Amino acid sequence: MEDTTQTTSFETGRANVAWEIDEYTRQTRSRNWYLVAGIIGVALIVYSIASANFLFAVIILMIGIITLITDFKQPDRVTVAITPTGLVVGDIAYDFRAVRDFSLAYEPPEVKILYLTFRQFWQPMLAIPLEDTDPNVVRAELLPYCLENLDRTSETLTETIKRVYKL
Repeated sequence: MEDTTQTTSFETGRANVAWEIDEYTRQTRSRNWYLVAGIIGVALIVYSIASANFLFAVIILMIGIITLITDFKQPDRVTVAITPTGLVVGDIAYDFRAVRDFSLAYEPPEVKILYLTFRQFWQPMLAIPLEDTDPNVVRAELLPYCLENLDRTSETLTETIKRVYKL
C-alpha cells in the first residue's frame, strides 16, 4: 500500500491559496515568567537528583536549554500552500488522500488555526496558523478535496495551554 501521508514526490501543481507562517510560535515572555520557570526547573532537578532519577534531571535541563535557544533565535518563515493535489507546508507535501478531515478554529485576534486530521492513526493532527489569511477562502479551497469537521470549532486543549502559559 502506498504511503501518501508525507511525500514530496507527487506533483503539487500551482497554489490556489498560499500564505506564510513562522516555523514555530515565538512567545514574548516577561522576566517574571523566566523567574518562575527557573524556580520550577531547579526544584524539579533537585527532586530528580534526590530521588536518583538522573534521566529526568537531564530532560528538564534540556527543556530549559531548548527554551532559551528558541527565544534568542528568530523563527524562519515557511510557506503554506493549498494546491489541487494537496497541502504543502514548507518542504513537506500532504496528499489530500491522506487527510481524513479539516476544521477551522477562528476566534480573532488570538485563535486562527487550520487543523488537519489524517487517516493514519499514528499521524498527529496538524495545526497550521492562518495568521491574516481569510478562513472562508481556505475553507472554500479545501471543501472539494476534504471533509470538514464541524464539531471542532475551537482550539485544542494543548494549543490553549501553549498559548496561555507561553510554552
